[in-house]
Amino acid sequence: MNTGVKITAFAATLAATFGTAYGVGKGIGPVAEPVKAGHGEHAAAQPGKKGEEAPGPEKAGGHAGHEEGGTKGTAAADLPGGLQVSDSGYTLALETPVTPAGKSVLKFSVKDAGGKKVTAFTTEHGKELHFIVASRDLTTFRHLHPVKAADGTWTTPVDLPAAGGYKAFADFKPAAPGAKGITLGADLSVPGGYAPKPLPAVAPTATVDGYQVRLGGTLDPGKAGELRLTVTKGGKPVTDLEPYLGAYGHLVALRDGDLAYLHVHPNEGGPGPDVSFTATPPSAGTYRLFLDFQHEGKVRTAAFTVTAGATGTPEKAPAPTSGEATDDAGEHAHG
Repeated sequence: MNTGVKITAFAATLAATFGTAYGVGKGIGPVAEPVKAGHGEHAAAQPGKKGEEAPGPEKAGGHAGHEEGGTKGTAAADLPGGLQVSDSGYTLALETPVTPAGKSVLKFSVKDAGGKKVTAFTTEHGKELHFIVASRDLTTFRHLHPVKAADGTWTTPVDLPAAGGYKAFADFKPAAPGAKGITLGADLSVPGGYAPKPLPAVAPTATVDGYQVRLGGTLDPGKAGELRLTVTKGGKPVTDLEPYLGAYGHLVALRDGDLAYLHVHPNEGGPGPDVSFTATPPSAGTYRLFLDFQHEGKVRTAAFTVTAGATGTPEKAPAPTSGEATDDAGEHAHG
């Protein structure tokens, strides 16, 4: 059997047809661009013109269409996104690099090469900037929706459950001519006693808020492959997923160890129960996947652990893990 992410026994029945890194196959995915959500709410589903942005080349650290992940022409051109606080002349500047456990407010900005706060961004997938906070042990995940002030300062509430090390990611495309998509990462600290949690085991099913999400597919390091996620509730397929950030699903993958960031969006298709993504893991290793999906007006997050570059497939899949929302994938936090 080929090396790759072996997502337990059911992968054989759900294994997808693979394309290349520059050719995304059909699946379930992008819909019309939603009306931009304000602070404290998710992007609600709104019809838009047909033929919105189609998935493009995928690079670690960028949205679909970020041709070079914002690193072209730099010494770090081959690095996955999120590993650097500065890249391509832009810097993620956290004004609150230390924050208490529980509810707090984060402030940050993106600065240009001259140290000036950037105020103009290109809207992609309903947002000018996508902001993610994850714990170093990958058991806490927050997809936040900050608000930008006129001077380029971004502000967002956040609720971080425990002391420890976290990383903040800003995924954006400057409005400057010729600018590419960039993902920057900066360390965030929550003071106090810290007891890291073990990474959840590889399992094909995650349960969150009464929904079951099953993951299928095989990925090889450095090769494009398809992941297919199937959403059910009470044993019945969910066929009326609602658009969220311009698509029926939103996937972030973080590599265990250094939190290299891979942000992909779905292939074309309808509103469930399947959502498929084409993604290219930059290396062998263990990854944590976070799927955001919206149903009945609420965004939920299902989380999975997968391993790229492993050999062999277990004869029997591990038991489904409930609480894969951890602390939380499930609370799709605005803070």
